[in-house]
Amino acid sequence: MGGVKELESKEELVKLVADGSPAVVHFWATWCEASKHMDQVFSHLSTDFPHAHFLRVEAEEQPEISEAYSVSAVPYFVFFKDGKTVDTLDGADPSALANKVSKIYGQITPGEPAAPASLGMAAGPTIIETVQNLVKNNGASQVESQAPSGLSDGLKTRLGQLINSHPVMLFMKGSPGEPKCGFSKKVVEILKNEKVNFGTFDILTDNEVREGLKKFSNWPTFPQLYCKGELLGGCDIVIAMHESGELKDVFNDHGVEISSSDKAPSTEPGEGKGGISQPSGLSEALTSRLEGLINSSPVMLFMKGKPEEPRCGFSRKVVDILNQEKVDFNSFDILTDDEVRQGLKVYSNWSSYPQLYIKGELIGGSDIVLEMQKSGELNKVLLEKGVLQKDTLEDRLKKLVNSSPVILFMKGSPEAPRCGFSSKVVNALKEEGIEFGSFDILSDEEVRQGLKTFSNWPTYPQLYYKGELVGGCDIILELKNNGELKSTLSE
Repeated sequence: MGGVKELESKEELVKLVADGSPAVVHFWATWCEASKHMDQVFSHLSTDFPHAHFLRVEAEEQPEISEAYSVSAVPYFVFFKDGKTVDTLDGADPSALANKVSKIYGQITPGEPAAPASLGMAAGPTIIETVQNLVKNNGASQVESQAPSGLSDGLKTRLGQLINSHPVMLFMKGSPGEPKCGFSKKVVEILKNEKVNFGTFDILTDNEVREGLKKFSNWPTFPQLYCKGELLGGCDIVIAMHESGELKDVFNDHGVEISSSDKAPSTEPGEGKGGISQPSGLSEALTSRLEGLINSSPVMLFMKGKPEEPRCGFSRKVVDILNQEKVDFNSFDILTDDEVRQGLKVYSNWSSYPQLYIKGELIGGSDIVLEMQKSGELNKVLLEKGVLQKDTLEDRLKKLVNSSPVILFMKGSPEAPRCGFSSKVVNALKEEGIEFGSFDILSDEEVRQGLKTFSNWPTYPQLYYKGELVGGCDIILELKNNGELKSTLSE
C-alpha cells in the first residue's frame, strides 16, 4: 500500500476491500476543478496513512462502480473498514476528508467528533500545510462551531462581507468565463447585456458558503444576484426584470455604474430570454445540426447510452429523475457520434455529459438536475415551459403528504417555528430522534386552506406518516408521553 491506485473494475475494488484494511475511494472527473483540488489532499493523505488503500475512480469512465455507490456528483468519497462501507463524503471539504480517513485508520479517539482541529492529531505536517493552502486558495474557511438551527456569527459576517464586496454581486456555479449551469450562464449574459461591472463567487468551491447562503438569504437555489447588499433573486426573476427594463431601473436607482465599453457582450436578437449565445469555432452545418437535435423534443437529453440502457451512472441518474417527474423526453447517445459529442461541448460551453435541455435551453448536468429536483425547481421549470400540466390541488396535496415518510405541516420551519403548538411538535419529534420533513403552511395559502378539507382537520400543525394523518399537537404529545410516538411512526 502507499500512494493512490487507479481502479479499473468493480471486481478489483471488491478484492482490495476484502482484506479488511481501511480504504478510501475518490470518485472524480477531469472537468471538475474541485475534484482536482481534493485529489491533491487525497494524494498527501495516502503518504500520511501508508497502511490504508487510497483508490481513485474517474466516475464517468467507470459507470459500474459509480452506480454501485450511488455517485451522482463529484468529488465524492466512500470509506471502508473491515470490508464494509462505513462512511461517505460529498463535496470538497479537505478537513472532513482528513478526519474521516483518520477515523477509519483509528487515530482519533472513539467518541470524539471529527473537526478541523483534530487534523493535528491525525495527519502529518504535509497534509496540514496542503489543507491550509487549499482553504486559502479557495477562499474557504474552517467551519465554525454553530447551532444546527442557525448560522454562526463568523459565517454571517463572512457572507455579509462577500455580498457587499461589489455593488453588483453574483453567487453562481462556476465563473463568468466558464459557467457550470445553464441558469448561472443566463444571468451572466444578462449582466453583460446590461453593461454593469459585477463580482462573482463560485459556490461550488466552498460548501460552507453554498449551504450558509441558502439560510442567510432564505433562497434555496443558485444563482443569487445581489445589488448593494440586497437580494434581487435567482435566474427567473433576473430574466423577468431584464425583459421588463426593471433591472436597469434598479441599477440606476442604486447608483450602479454602467460601463461605456463596448467589450461587454450582449445577447443576440431573439435571445431576450437568456438563450445560448452563438458559439464560435463550429461550422454552420454542425451548428445547424446541433440546434436541430436540441430542439427536436421539448425535453432533450444528450447522454451516454440509451434511457433503457445508460452507459454511465450520471446519465442513469438524470433518466431516473425524468421518469420520476413523469416527463416525456427524447435522447441522443453521444457515444455513437463523436462530431456531436465534441461539438456540443463547444456549442453549450459545457464540457461533460449528460446535458439536459428544456425547450432548447441548457439546464445542466446530473448534479444540477438532481439539486433542482430536490428543491422543486425542476418541476417549476417544466410547468413554466408547458412541458407538464399543473396538478390539481388534490393531486398536489397527495404528493406533499407523501413527500416524506414523516411530514409535518406547521407554521414556520423546524429551525424557526411560528407558533407554540408547532414548536412543541417539532421538539417532541427531535427528542424521539425521528427524522421528518416539513412544510410551512404560512408560505402557501392554497395549501393552508386546502389541507383542512383534504384531512378533515381544521387546525395546525398536522403530522402525517406514510400519507396518513396522525393528528395535531395534542395527539402527538399524548403519544410521546405514553411512549408510543416512535413506534407509531415506524410501523
